[in-house]
Amino acid sequence: MSNYWNIPGVPHKGWVLDYVHDIREDGQSQDETTYETCMMCNNERIRYVHVLNHKDFGDEFRVGCVCAERMTNDYVNPKKQEQRLRNNSQRRINWLKKEWKISKNGNLYLKKSDHHIVIYKDKKTQKFKCIIGDLFGNKQFENLEHAKIAVFNGIEYLKVNNKW
Repeated sequence: MSNYWNIPGVPHKGWVLDYVHDIREDGQSQDETTYETCMMCNNERIRYVHVLNHKDFGDEFRVGCVCAERMTNDYVNPKKQEQRLRNNSQRRINWLKKEWKISKNGNLYLKKSDHHIVIYKDKKTQKFKCIIGDLFGNKQFENLEHAKIAVFNGIEYLKVNNKW
């Protein structure tokens, strides 16, 4: 892969940041993660991928924070959005360490911000399912950790949409 900073025809400025993506947002370990490479400078092991577009360039670019700052000429927002994802990742790690209570039916439960959260095993499939308040999840999970991550992501979704 080339270093696009040295290739004529690739704009260096005027890019717009679409979003930042944590490629480990589903809670993968470092060993399970396939990191990305910055398309601009060829730096490897990018975890927080900044997705940029340019009006005069057809392809989106997936780059690291430093290149995103230079390409957008914005030295605040790329770092701020990446920090938001870092904070979210730390909250997810802390969430997985929470001690859940066990109901008389053998289900795991928590009470968080006046919401009752339950993880239970489906009797037919023997897979885990989740309930957040009065919202029953549609997905089933092979293991408890994946169910807990789904609950965490569900709560984050509800917070962003002002339903928490």
